[in-house]
Amino acid sequence: MPFPEGFLWGGATAANQCEGGYNEDGRGLANVDVMPHGADREAVGCGTRKMLDFEPGYYYPAQTGIDMYHRYKEDLALFGEMGFKTYRLSIAWTRIFPNGDEEEPNEKGLQFYEDLFRECRKNGMEPLVTITHFDLPIHLIKEYGGWRNRRLIDFYKKLVTVLFTRYKGLVKYWLTFNEINMILHMPFMGAGLVFEEGENQTQAKYVAAHNELVASAWATKIGHEIDPENKIGCMLAAGAFYPYSCNPKDVREAQLRAQENYFFVDVQSRGYYPTYALKMLEREGIDVGMTEEDEKILAENTVDFISFSYYNTRTAAAPDTDTDAASGNAFASAKNPYLTYTDWGWPVDPLGFRITINEIYDRYQKPLFVVENGLGAKDEPDENGYVEDDYRIDYLRKHIEQMKAAIEEDGVPMLGYTTWGPIDLVSAGTGEMSKRYGFIYVDRDDAGNGTLKRSKKKSFDWYKKVIATNGEDLA
Repeated sequence: MPFPEGFLWGGATAANQCEGGYNEDGRGLANVDVMPHGADREAVGCGTRKMLDFEPGYYYPAQTGIDMYHRYKEDLALFGEMGFKTYRLSIAWTRIFPNGDEEEPNEKGLQFYEDLFRECRKNGMEPLVTITHFDLPIHLIKEYGGWRNRRLIDFYKKLVTVLFTRYKGLVKYWLTFNEINMILHMPFMGAGLVFEEGENQTQAKYVAAHNELVASAWATKIGHEIDPENKIGCMLAAGAFYPYSCNPKDVREAQLRAQENYFFVDVQSRGYYPTYALKMLEREGIDVGMTEEDEKILAENTVDFISFSYYNTRTAAAPDTDTDAASGNAFASAKNPYLTYTDWGWPVDPLGFRITINEIYDRYQKPLFVVENGLGAKDEPDENGYVEDDYRIDYLRKHIEQMKAAIEEDGVPMLGYTTWGPIDLVSAGTGEMSKRYGFIYVDRDDAGNGTLKRSKKKSFDWYKKVIATNGEDLA
């Protein structure tokens, strides 16, 4: 049997894309709350359009999400019915520390997640918890400038100490920062950075990245001290970079782009800054503020496993090459003529999944956990909310087959696989509901209208069968 016994099949969500309840039970305001649906979302996410509160004339989908804050028991029961072995979710920092710098945590927030984790266990699921899935209290942005300020390391240390202590025995698998490399592409979403006019943006991004990397190492140290059973991983937005052609210039460009992407995990997995990164920072005149203590913490607290999202590969062309552009999860890329594309212009590349899995394992030699993979598509439900989503089944089948080959034929050790958005939720990139990923349809549109009624799609029973056979029956 290619998938090991105990392989953790499941699904993944993020608090800000599904919970809602943004102002309930003492929760504070976060950066992800004030990212509007519509044309300005990208500029806000990139830190070039300052928006630190709700403004008139905008719709903010994170305010309500899909109301999982009130419906989580119903949703977890559906996941349990599918046979999930694990459920990946994230904690809203502002439920625990509404401003981020309080002395004492918010008990109602802590209790909510405790209840949720117990409900996971009741439904046979191991919680896989992302500590920070792009969440950052707005107060920490206004008062301290977001992750460009070293003081956030201490606030994060306090957050993780509270979480590891409170949920000891309830949660074993933890991820420190979701898609940590997104700092370079969506710096407000990834690190709470709003750029001032004339500011050196590259400097700000790498200082913020350094502070998050040090905070991640501290979390690993604290988590292992509080409970030696804890398994703590990092999380990368992954996807191999192909050269656009065999022109050495394109090959070199692909190598450079891959290094930029892997830099974060190089530090989290190996414990030190790679030489290419040190040279780049030197060339750019960037001082990230590395201290002797930072070096020690990074070196001594590397992650237990590598987790990553995979939606597509990217294609890199030398700057002077004339190519069409493709879109794909905030990563600019040349268009690959050998691939098909989704409704949102993302390339579909199942074999690239196997290539990416092998590339990551070859680089780090640590167990891997695929924590996001899925197809965002327009679904057309019938009058009962049923969707015949054969296109989603086909996408997932082809990707699981390649993961199976990576385990069986290539010998890559893998802990588990969680599809992105097992239930329809708000898209992080676009703020849309119409970009659907789920096995469960949610009656909600891009403007926030709908009953929020849940209904099973065709893929629900298909994935249930995949899990029941431990990946043997993919028909």
